[in-house]
Amino acid sequence: MGVVISMLTARYLGPSNFGVINYAAAIVAFVAPVAKLGLSHVVIQELVYSPDSEGKILGSSLVMSIISSFLCILGVIAFAMVMNPNENDTILVCALYSILLFSHALEVIQYWFQAKLLSKYVSVVSVIAYVIISLYKAVLLLTKQSVYWFAVSNAIDHLIIGVVLLVIYRKIGNHRLRFSWDWAKRIVNQSRFFIVSSMMITIFAQTDKIMLKFMIGDEATGLYSAATVCAGMTSFVFAAIIDSMRPTILEHKKNKSPLYEKYTCYLYAIIIYMALAQSVMMTVLAKPIILILYGQEYMRSVLPLQLVVWHTTFSYIGSVRSVWILAEGQQRYLWVLNLSGALTNILLNAAFIPLWGIEGAAIASIITQIFTNYIIGFFIKPIRPNNALIIRSLHPRCLFDIFTLLVSKKHGR
Repeated sequence: MGVVISMLTARYLGPSNFGVINYAAAIVAFVAPVAKLGLSHVVIQELVYSPDSEGKILGSSLVMSIISSFLCILGVIAFAMVMNPNENDTILVCALYSILLFSHALEVIQYWFQAKLLSKYVSVVSVIAYVIISLYKAVLLLTKQSVYWFAVSNAIDHLIIGVVLLVIYRKIGNHRLRFSWDWAKRIVNQSRFFIVSSMMITIFAQTDKIMLKFMIGDEATGLYSAATVCAGMTSFVFAAIIDSMRPTILEHKKNKSPLYEKYTCYLYAIIIYMALAQSVMMTVLAKPIILILYGQEYMRSVLPLQLVVWHTTFSYIGSVRSVWILAEGQQRYLWVLNLSGALTNILLNAAFIPLWGIEGAAIASIITQIFTNYIIGFFIKPIRPNNALIIRSLHPRCLFDIFTLLVSKKHGR
């Protein structure tokens, strides 16, 4: 449903307006790590390790996230006014899109459902929210509304999810939400590494769109965004798998279980082989995918899609590595890893975009992801064991073990 609505929206807005929306999304993505305070990486671990304090953990995280989100919304508006002083439409779209940051703040409660392996509630609520927001966008398309109405659509989506999950938690949760300065300081002390890390990740994930906007224009941003949207259209599947296995891996690490490394390898294997299969399929079918989803107006997105889809494998490897880093307590190296990636991406985009345009941005993304999420791990000694796990996960035996495990669970053995 999301793909169909996104397709119709992109066709209706055209590459230029679609580019403005994605420019706003890129700016919001830059400050999102600060708004989220890196809590997604830390709160689940704290809930697993300290279940009796879940009310204070969630309450403190929620208050901090709300305050941070409002400050970041002001930051987005200020940035747009400074960088686009004579583009009132762009400034207003950025302001409206930034409301998403407040909606994200309410989703802190999702971490409790993940830690308790109750993601079915999140799934059901998300489906309902997606149906509502899809109907909302359909009405906008039918009534031919302006780009401003589309800018707030994602905020409404996440707001529904956050509010409903809060209500469900009050019904089934065992603790009342409370704010605690001690827990707030403890959580921030651990999550600060992930804030910087996430910002660096965002830089090499979003810099290409912003640099395309300033170096070529809105249309180039729209064409490139169409390619990246297609490449990431199944990202929710990978995110669901990683989120579902994170508590289990952390629990095995906490108990010093020999299954810790084995399950980490399993997660790597699942993610890598699925991502590679997706990349092959999209490379072969890129032209019909773009033609069906976006139409003739976006056909220049075909080659960028064929290129940029290959960076997804290494991007998802980075997501799994974050789970390993948290379990191993190696957060202090995150800023080195991701700062290296951010600088690499900026330099490569600055060099490649003038040479090859949107294709250059795609090539820069591939090189950056490979370097940041794999190669650099060999140069940092404490991270090398993780690279060893990645190599182990590529062995066909690992896939066979996963299949055997799934079959045995299905038959209750």
